[in-house]
Amino acid sequence: MSPSPPPPPTMRSSAVESGNAAVKNVDDDGREKRTGTFLTASAHIITAVIGSGVLSLAWALAQLGWVAGTVILVTFAIVTYYTSTLLADCYRAPDPITGTRNYTYMGVVRAYLGGKKVQLCGLAQYGNLVGVTIGYTITASISLIAIGRANCFHKNGHGAKCSVSNYPYMGAFGLLQILLSQIPNFHELSILSIIAAVMSFSYASIGIGLAIAKVASGKVGKTTLTGTVIGVDVTASDKVWKAFQAVGDIAFSYAYTTILIEIQDTLRSSPPENKVMKKASLIGVSTTTVFYILCGCIGYAAFGNIAPGDFLTDFGFYEPFWLVDLANICIAIHLIGAYQVYVQPFFQFVESKCNKKWPENIFINKEYSWKIPYLGKWRVSLFRLVWRTNYVILTTFIAMIFPFFNSILGLLGALAFWPLTVYFPVAMHIAQTKVKKYSGRWLALNLLVLVCLIVSALAAVGSIVGLINNVKKYKPFKNLD
Repeated sequence: MSPSPPPPPTMRSSAVESGNAAVKNVDDDGREKRTGTFLTASAHIITAVIGSGVLSLAWALAQLGWVAGTVILVTFAIVTYYTSTLLADCYRAPDPITGTRNYTYMGVVRAYLGGKKVQLCGLAQYGNLVGVTIGYTITASISLIAIGRANCFHKNGHGAKCSVSNYPYMGAFGLLQILLSQIPNFHELSILSIIAAVMSFSYASIGIGLAIAKVASGKVGKTTLTGTVIGVDVTASDKVWKAFQAVGDIAFSYAYTTILIEIQDTLRSSPPENKVMKKASLIGVSTTTVFYILCGCIGYAAFGNIAPGDFLTDFGFYEPFWLVDLANICIAIHLIGAYQVYVQPFFQFVESKCNKKWPENIFINKEYSWKIPYLGKWRVSLFRLVWRTNYVILTTFIAMIFPFFNSILGLLGALAFWPLTVYFPVAMHIAQTKVKKYSGRWLALNLLVLVCLIVSALAAVGSIVGLINNVKKYKPFKNLD
């Protein structure tokens, strides 16, 4: 299979020779000129990677202990950065600088590997993206609920019963996403992504600050080199399953290769996209690692082996309540932007398929433009309006029915991590650079693939055990206490 063909050379050359100003506003593939930069790519990566899960890393370290927890945090940062550089070189094919562009992860896999691997890639990528949007709807509602509960605890005491329904918050989040989903494509998310990245830094910094204050107070939990103690904190079987789940949580917390190609496709062509993307990946992963280590290690030092799953929404801290409120507001705002960063590639995948299948259909292909004061021209498509609205309504409804969906998301993450973050980047790198079979480099790369497959499998088992436990406790339409 070959990558998407560029426009005919005659079309490009005649257009350039004509000196038409409009033509100067297109790239080498005939599409509208890309304007993405190192800054916007870095913001997209940070928005995608630093999620509210950063606040659960103290729990992960509690399951693994100081030694294994810290080593695994750093190891997966290195693995993710390395495989992301391999994937960045595959955006163009066959040459990473002068080759033909591929606009999606599936397009890249089609260009280098072909066959059924293309469908496997699509299933893993888009299944994961849809799952993330449902999970973000639930997580945003939990953060908003935490604001009301924090105020209730401050007013009535920490032992008060502050029960709140999360369904109105899910509905409000869904309504906002219906509006934002009318943003035509990934290329126009830069401002939203930068705001979301700032929010990531804000709530992570607040969490770190609160944990430092707790450590300074001297009222800390017990920590050990190996984490939770069997017979004291957990049973032997719980120790095993939770350790598997913690390793998976750490590994998946770095993963952004699901949308790396779509981010890279927003970059201007000079300097070369792969070089800019590698720099953005280095900054994104390095920044993330610093925050992860600070949140995980200081959080574990503060709470010890009884660290909560999320030390803001699970009320590791009650005071100062206004600061806890501010952190949860930042989480909600971040998730508003992150939702769009993850859902836009899926929107474009579906719309591209429909455009190709029904190229003459006016409802699907026609766009209308309106001039909005201070915002400029706004493009609206009736198909986009109807389909995206229905998608948000459906995913919000699923979030309401299955409030334990984040456990399902953990399983989806386990299943998608290995193919998208490790296997495909390595396989395409071997095909692109023609690495000799059974050479030292070939063996090392395949060892990396095998180790990460084992990690994914163990994490999947841990996620299934956690999911079963959550299903047993599930009570539909129950308020959160």
